[in-house]
Amino acid sequence: MINIKTSLGAIFCFVLQLNLFALNNNSSDKILPQKNSEGKLFYFGNALKNNGIIINTTLAYNTETGYGFDMNSASNATINSNTFSAVKPTYFSVKLPEGNYQIEVVMGSSEKQTNVTIKAESRKLMLDQLSIKKGKPVTQIFNVNVRTPKIDDTQNVSLKDREKDIFNWDDKLTLEFLGEVAIQSIKITPKDNLTVVYLAGDSTVTDQDVEPWASWGQFITNYFDNTVVVANYAVSGSALSSFKGGNRLKKILSLIKKGDYLFVEFGHNDEKIKGEGNGAWGSYSTLLAEFVQSAKDKGAIPVLVTPTQRRAFNENGTLKETHGDFPAAMRAVAQKNNIALIDVTKMTTELYETWGDEPSRKAFVQYPANTFPGQVKVLEDNTHFNSFGANEIALCVLKGIRELDIPLKKQIQKEVPNYNPKKPNYISNWTLPLSDRFEITKPDGN
Repeated sequence: MINIKTSLGAIFCFVLQLNLFALNNNSSDKILPQKNSEGKLFYFGNALKNNGIIINTTLAYNTETGYGFDMNSASNATINSNTFSAVKPTYFSVKLPEGNYQIEVVMGSSEKQTNVTIKAESRKLMLDQLSIKKGKPVTQIFNVNVRTPKIDDTQNVSLKDREKDIFNWDDKLTLEFLGEVAIQSIKITPKDNLTVVYLAGDSTVTDQDVEPWASWGQFITNYFDNTVVVANYAVSGSALSSFKGGNRLKKILSLIKKGDYLFVEFGHNDEKIKGEGNGAWGSYSTLLAEFVQSAKDKGAIPVLVTPTQRRAFNENGTLKETHGDFPAAMRAVAQKNNIALIDVTKMTTELYETWGDEPSRKAFVQYPANTFPGQVKVLEDNTHFNSFGANEIALCVLKGIRELDIPLKKQIQKEVPNYNPKKPNYISNWTLPLSDRFEITKPDGN
């Protein structure tokens, strides 16, 4: 006797397989069963694979597919037998929900040596100029935080107009590939067990979305091991009060968990808030204590970071103190509340004085006219860093972490050397490829 249900089921499965076969053979991107239904796996090239999404054309990103080459960079990529290659900045985006993700990138060419730099979201440095030998593929793993402004059904982070179109606050993960690139595959896996380092701060901390501006928060990502992810909520122009008022602290506290960290660096803009009850020993100290206690209440570890110095020299080559009592007030809050503190004010004083007046310019956004597209005037900023300067500040913060009694110091990559601000690096040895997105208008704040 024929089992009608079984026969109908078999026919249905057969028809479904035929439809899938037709779809895959008529589509430029073949979607094969994924072993990890929660993650995403992309293969580049024409070679047959057992699972994942095969991308065999330079597909431009769109919201319907939810993946593809982004920022009009599809024409920069070339699809080969088992890689995509590029020599100009190339962006690949994947639509993802808010969360922390581990990214596994397999790189290398069978035809030539390559050199790969990877930035994520708003220019967070993830891989710095890795040289890969011909025929010797390399796998690199790093973690990226993806977020949206939503806190709950009734509350959102208040974004500034300049933030609304940047990578950090959209609904996708964007990877930027620079150098002489050959990428074989990208695997993206949600990770809930990472140590999250939350950053609260101003323009000297935030992920600056465009060149030539940069901050230490987007360079420190390159130095932690793959058990850590950095979630940078800092925003240009912010003081403690506006950071809290814009619901950024509330957003962090809705996510932070036991064992995570909250790094807090403010001062540049808090100095401008005048009136009774304000100042270093007033609202600034009160709000610092509130920020760190809020983190402690969640079981997280707060770390206070004194503000980076402005580049302002006395005639005798020493640095002027432009932050008044604010660094001292932060030190006092840390001592009173038994909170870890990294004295970046002290380290950047040593750093700039070691460089000297003229060489220190090379760490800041100071460039002659026409250095960048659309830049008709000289750029001369003594507060905001370029990529070289931002990396030096990140190394100062790492030095501070290593000197603290916190577990995070063991999660710095072992190969990262110790840093001494009295023996700094110089821009003559700095070769990080520039992104191809520029803005001449300086960030908010000073």
